[in-house]
Amino acid sequence: MTAYEPQPPGTPGADGYDAVVLAGGAARRLGGADKPGVRVGGRALLDRVLAACADAGATVVVAGPRPTARPVTWAHEDPPGGGPVAALDAGLRHTGAEHVVVLSADLPFLGPATVRRLLDALRTSGAEGALLTDTDGRDQPLVAAYRASALRRELGALALDHGGVTGLPLRRLTAALELTRVSDPVASFDCDTWDDIAAARARIREHGHVLDEWISAAKDELGIDLDVDTDLLLDLARDAAHSVARPAAPLTTFLVGYAAGRAGGGPEAVAEATRKAVALALRWADEAAADAKSAAAEPGAGKAPDNRPDAG
Repeated sequence: MTAYEPQPPGTPGADGYDAVVLAGGAARRLGGADKPGVRVGGRALLDRVLAACADAGATVVVAGPRPTARPVTWAHEDPPGGGPVAALDAGLRHTGAEHVVVLSADLPFLGPATVRRLLDALRTSGAEGALLTDTDGRDQPLVAAYRASALRRELGALALDHGGVTGLPLRRLTAALELTRVSDPVASFDCDTWDDIAAARARIREHGHVLDEWISAAKDELGIDLDVDTDLLLDLARDAAHSVARPAAPLTTFLVGYAAGRAGGGPEAVAEATRKAVALALRWADEAAADAKSAAAEPGAGKAPDNRPDAG
């Protein structure tokens, strides 16, 4: 067993992996509800997890097919309801990458940065698996990155020893692996009960999270796969609201998006359209400031002339 000190989010080198998402189970603590389809922040839990591993070479979801925000490969364990080891075995058969990220479908706060940290930990530590730990330091084997060869080796050994892998607990699999740990109390939060769902929904509406959550949800809903500088767009909306009028803010950001789409739709096109709109808003602000200064210096200046026939 090795120890690992997490690297800062955004460390390069998280490409070249496949993902297996386990989305089955009876969800008894949710009264048998369709847990992967439960929405947090307007998005299904499964879609939130799929967004975290969007750069995987192949993404396999072990569950019955359903609509998802992006294309995936569907797999199922045989027999159905065979447990997490059987589900992992079924999903792994559809992968070919050296490294495999294994995730449950009930992680509302998992993001791409955490997936990168797990993969980087796996690569740099030399271990066979990198697991997230929760707030109590407990291993989370379904928020982890593994060497696919090690998983296949141990799955084969378990099948040989037990005549199959149906019904076996995950600890039987992970106990034979050399593991390293990455601590992330937020990303490891999973939704097992309705109280967990309520807590997750409340957290994303907190001031520090709500905007990023809304942008992510809107991009998923609209089918947009584009990273843009939201701070730049917010500055534009503020400038338009202050320099022109409040309704100008949403209308201007819409026009920026439309212009960027006509120009090719990449981040550079968004930045260029935003730059032009900001410059226009600042020119409006300069004119308003000049008019206000003139009006203060000369009472009546800056007012439109009254051309009514009976004026004067």
